[in-house]
Amino acid sequence: MVFTVPSPRRPLDTSHPSDSGHPSHTSRAVRHWYENELGWPTVPGTPVDLPTGLRFDVMDAPVEAGYAALRHLAPGSPVALRADRMRILVAAGSADELPGLLDWLEWGALTLDLRAIGEGGRIEAPLPPGTPAPCTPRPAGTPVHIPAHTSRTPHTSVETAADIAVDTAVDSSQGAAVWLRPPEPGCEVEPSLPTLSALGGGVGGAPDLVRLVDTMATECHRVRLRRSCAQPLAMS
Repeated sequence: MVFTVPSPRRPLDTSHPSDSGHPSHTSRAVRHWYENELGWPTVPGTPVDLPTGLRFDVMDAPVEAGYAALRHLAPGSPVALRADRMRILVAAGSADELPGLLDWLEWGALTLDLRAIGEGGRIEAPLPPGTPAPCTPRPAGTPVHIPAHTSRTPHTSVETAADIAVDTAVDSSQGAAVWLRPPEPGCEVEPSLPTLSALGGGVGGAPDLVRLVDTMATECHRVRLRRSCAQPLAMS
């Protein structure tokens, strides 16, 4: 006698719109915010990712380097945090310009912890403002470092940027990407992004990509030197 074994059944999706902490509901809410509130494309699947190279590219660097570069950004230029990394949105096509810029700025001979994500890439979609971060515990003893030189940001009149940075750094240390400077629904993001065409004065007030890259490269080099000096000497 031959017995037929049925295929495994997929578990039912028991999520409900009221279950705000359920991953499925959170993913739907995140995708809705990007696609409907911002008009940004998203990558199919879970978790929600944003494609790069379409509306923006991304500069990814240690948070210390990112904070030093914030002064070169326009008030509405979006910036995200993910653990100990900062992701600064820049004009689409900027990733292709990075190697040449580093060479021109005489940083090309050094290995820097600075990378650009452009056409064909993706980043994890930072949680929209007000979205609860997943409850992923942070390893005991993990420090949350906020540079002391962080200055007040223009989008708030009550909280300082340091206050906001502490909140977002704690959320990002729990495993979720979060916005330090979120994009504004109803506003086109492209005019606020650093671009190479802004060199020498800029068009329409766009920030200069050259100054941004030079500052981030300088700080990446300083971070590298500090970390090298902090390492214990090898025993002979």
